[in-house]
Amino acid sequence: MLLELSIRNFAIIDDLKINFSKGLNVLTGETGSGKSIIIEALGMVLGGRGTRDLISTGADRAILQAVFVLEDENDSIRSFLDEQGIPIDEDGLLIISREISINSPSISRINDKVVTLTILNKISHRLVDIFAQHEHQSLLNTSNHKTIIDSFGDHKHRNLLDEIASIYQGYKENRQLLSEMDIDVMERERLIDLYRFQIDEIDSLQLTPYDDEEIEDDYRKLSNVMEITQGLGQVVEYFSGDGYDTMSLLDSINKSIALLSNISEYDKDLLPLLDRLREANYELQDLNNEFKYYMDNIQLDEERLNILSERLDLVNRLKKKYGNNVQSILDYRDSTEEALDKLLNHENEIRVLREKLREQEEELYGLSKKLSESRRSLALDLEEAITRELDELNMHNVRFKVDFKESPNLASDGIDKIEFLISTNLGEDLKPMSKIASGGEMSRIMLGFKSILAKYDGIPTLIFDEIDSGISGRTAQVVGEKIHKISKERQVISISHLPQIAAMADSQYSIYKEIKKGRVTTFIKKLDEEERVLELAKLLGGVDLTETTINHAKEMLQMTKKLKMENFNT
Repeated sequence: MLLELSIRNFAIIDDLKINFSKGLNVLTGETGSGKSIIIEALGMVLGGRGTRDLISTGADRAILQAVFVLEDENDSIRSFLDEQGIPIDEDGLLIISREISINSPSISRINDKVVTLTILNKISHRLVDIFAQHEHQSLLNTSNHKTIIDSFGDHKHRNLLDEIASIYQGYKENRQLLSEMDIDVMERERLIDLYRFQIDEIDSLQLTPYDDEEIEDDYRKLSNVMEITQGLGQVVEYFSGDGYDTMSLLDSINKSIALLSNISEYDKDLLPLLDRLREANYELQDLNNEFKYYMDNIQLDEERLNILSERLDLVNRLKKKYGNNVQSILDYRDSTEEALDKLLNHENEIRVLREKLREQEEELYGLSKKLSESRRSLALDLEEAITRELDELNMHNVRFKVDFKESPNLASDGIDKIEFLISTNLGEDLKPMSKIASGGEMSRIMLGFKSILAKYDGIPTLIFDEIDSGISGRTAQVVGEKIHKISKERQVISISHLPQIAAMADSQYSIYKEIKKGRVTTFIKKLDEEERVLELAKLLGGVDLTETTINHAKEMLQMTKKLKMENFNT
């Protein structure tokens, strides 16, 4: 139930707070006083689309807040809040706020926790159902009729809907996959030939992941044999000398060893150094022999060089086509082989997929028939209930029927094409609503639907924004009685310009405008008994009050109290 709505710096509202009550709350006031702005503000705090244009002139932000109290029976709301990690105090208070700023994105909070608009909308739809004047258009759109029927379904009905939607999603994905696989024969053969050629081209080189390094190393060595030989020759000369007067590295070390041997007789501390020099001499002699051996055995193998050159060219050609290194080429080869296997197994895969689709179609059709039976049962109940509701709303002799046709195509919500047909006058044929019902009739028809749906959806608060459009007199009276009847099960907030509906209120509020600090501002006042008489008199006869209209207003309130006592025990 909505306890309180606070609005600050929103359109022509500076700072306004409304405390709502259980039962029927009616907001009245002159045209343009700001009644619909209040409902718009509530819709926005509950996640509706907001624009910065609605921020009051001179303000930098609008702040909206709605306070709800959750009753014990609101289990689905409590469960959803718990899933989202939103705390609820022991009193069941739920405080929803939204701040709309000129210079930054809007911020929404539930019990001080910042939430996304998606979460806010999901919670709001469980708390409040807002019905505005234009909303009866949804009844004229046949695409909504199936959804309306489903909204009356029980847990089993909704589970059936969910099961069909889930299976249909897989069915749709498999149909798309089959469409992608269903390529023409010539294209398939072309791809098979291409993939085989590419695999053979790569396999012909018998590549390994190390080919890059090994081939390039061997090619670099063979193509630079002369440079290697010349370099090694110079190294050997440095070690052994050139055969002339130049002293070699080894000669110098041998002379150093002889000299150290002599002087170490005088200084024993030199002996360790002498040993190390001898060890170095042995190592250098060994190195010198290795260099000579390597130099004597290296030779230019032109045939091997040509083979490596050709292989290197082939590998580089493959790199340009399949990857920037050998590993990438091998990876491409593996993925191409997988694609080839799929093409070679194409017919078998198509056969398996078509069989799967056939099974899904059979399952979907069977479940859709069960859903259709459930809908037809709901439709019979709805036909009876709507006829009864409309009769109570002064639409006698109305015939209402839910027309079913079977669609040839499977869909995520079954195979039914559903349309509401109605005859509002005796002797008239049943026709689509859009061709029969007037504005006033549509308001009552929608009210009839809301009255029935209120027993099923568990939404604690219903809001009617001038649902009484296009009606007057006795019809207005029965509409008021119907709205009050709904308010015995749910909290109802109604904006109205009709005295018959205002008189049925359990709590009545007057919306009015005044000039404050040089600008028009909206105010609200909860009316006491005496003030209600004057407000009803204005609704009955206009701004200029007369004794007649005042007495009429008093009489209307007295009759309404008596009616509520007799029919609603209030």
